[in-house]
Amino acid sequence: MTYGKRSGWLGLLVMGLILAKPHQVHAQQDIMISQYLFNGLLLNPAYAGSHSYINSTLLQRSQWTQMDGAPVTSVMAIDGPMAAEDLGLGLLITMDEIGVTSQLDVAINFAYRLDMPVGHLAFGLRAGAASYRAAIQDVEIWDPTDPVYNGNEIREMIPKFGFGVYYSNEIFYLGGSVPVLYALDDVLKNGEEDYFKRHIMITSGMVFFPSENVSLKPSCLVKYVATAPVEVDLNLHALFYDRFWLGMGYRSGASMVAMLEYQITPTLRTGYAHDFTTNGLRTLTGGSHEIMIGFDLGATDVKTRSPRYF
Repeated sequence: MTYGKRSGWLGLLVMGLILAKPHQVHAQQDIMISQYLFNGLLLNPAYAGSHSYINSTLLQRSQWTQMDGAPVTSVMAIDGPMAAEDLGLGLLITMDEIGVTSQLDVAINFAYRLDMPVGHLAFGLRAGAASYRAAIQDVEIWDPTDPVYNGNEIREMIPKFGFGVYYSNEIFYLGGSVPVLYALDDVLKNGEEDYFKRHIMITSGMVFFPSENVSLKPSCLVKYVATAPVEVDLNLHALFYDRFWLGMGYRSGASMVAMLEYQITPTLRTGYAHDFTTNGLRTLTGGSHEIMIGFDLGATDVKTRSPRYF
């Protein structure tokens, strides 16, 4: 395979800048999907329609197994181009269950793509709502007279909006996003502090071809939120014979990740990820398990563009 030198050197430069001084970052406490590498819509609305076919994904994650009330996350994502090829549309549905709380998010993602001398640059918007529920009656409390625990449950519907930018060519991508730029969460505020935080996400990755039957893809995710230290994911995937992906990842201060993806057919793929906890929880949990299945619609385009690197 041969690709333009300009896109290659651009990728190396940006990856170097993002990965510089990784020892300065620390862990961050929030839910994370390990297989976002092949499901860019989870992090960035500008990813919508980045392929010429329809891409769909189902994902289930069980985090910190063996712990009561540990997070369980379910994801359904689908995106593709609209009739106008410079427009993309995506639907993202997620369900998070943590202890006595659950949150269902439904969001529509719009993207507008510009042709660049090498690759494409897209701008994306996300609009949706979160249905938040807390089953107060299931909480074990020490002070039953505390007014915070009056009532049986809390139910709220919170509109949310996000934004993203995404650049990609055949072998390199770079994205920046704020999935929740603004949320109407006055009810769930703790004093003046917003319940939904603005997480800034920066993602990048590039593909190399050391041999005819092996491709390598280093990638990274940098996440920042004002109330916590910076978190970094560093990943390396290897693709064998355009069919098997094997990957390892490091999440700063939290876990090591092993990943496997198998391209069953040009249109059907499945994946598994296991997080090995490395922080103080490692003696209390068996880690995290994540199962993914994806299906692409548009057989002609899928076959001519298989394998899909991101």
